[in-house]
Amino acid sequence: MTTIPKLRRGDRLVLATHNAGKLKEFQELFAPFGLELISAGELGLPEPEETGTTFAENARTKAHAAAKGANMLSLSDDSGISVEALDGAPGVYTADWAGVPRDFNFAMQRVEDELQAKGATTPEQRRAAFNATLCLAHPDGRDVLYVGRCEGTLVWPPRGTIGHGYDPMFMPDGHSQTFGEMTPEMKHSWAPGLPGLSHRARSFAQFVENQIEG
Repeated sequence: MTTIPKLRRGDRLVLATHNAGKLKEFQELFAPFGLELISAGELGLPEPEETGTTFAENARTKAHAAAKGANMLSLSDDSGISVEALDGAPGVYTADWAGVPRDFNFAMQRVEDELQAKGATTPEQRRAAFNATLCLAHPDGRDVLYVGRCEGTLVWPPRGTIGHGYDPMFMPDGHSQTFGEMTPEMKHSWAPGLPGLSHRARSFAQFVENQIEG
């Protein structure tokens, strides 16, 4: 198995994203560990073309592009929502469904329209899962992956204004609030030995256990 030296307080790494919402979310996750995150966007690095058909492929593409471009450790996240009734769509095309510039209200409406077209109106017919794959890449080409998944149900109309993306229409199993209604503390809750709630928290918990020096 590929290994990358553990990170210590004060270490700096690039978050391979141009998405301000994702950067903010990761800064909240990293805050307790004293690691400094700077985004690929802030460094002026170009966005690589994501041609992969899996979350892992796209995560690797982004992480390695940022690691080489900045010549430092880079962390990428490829995440998305997969809807059972839509045969797993939008999946790796989750962001693409929001168009350019990104409009996730439009994306959520598209998901709802397609569910309605399939007659998916009951909670059992509206099952979905958020997936998050983290890739930590070294400039020398090494990388490691950490995968998290959170299952739930899609609601309509969307609820809440916290978070970003499809959060307002996703209600995780065991909860009565959508991700869009949850505080960052609730959504990202996790602790050593516990899986966490959100897909990103679950992948991040694995990352912390294996990559951050305690």
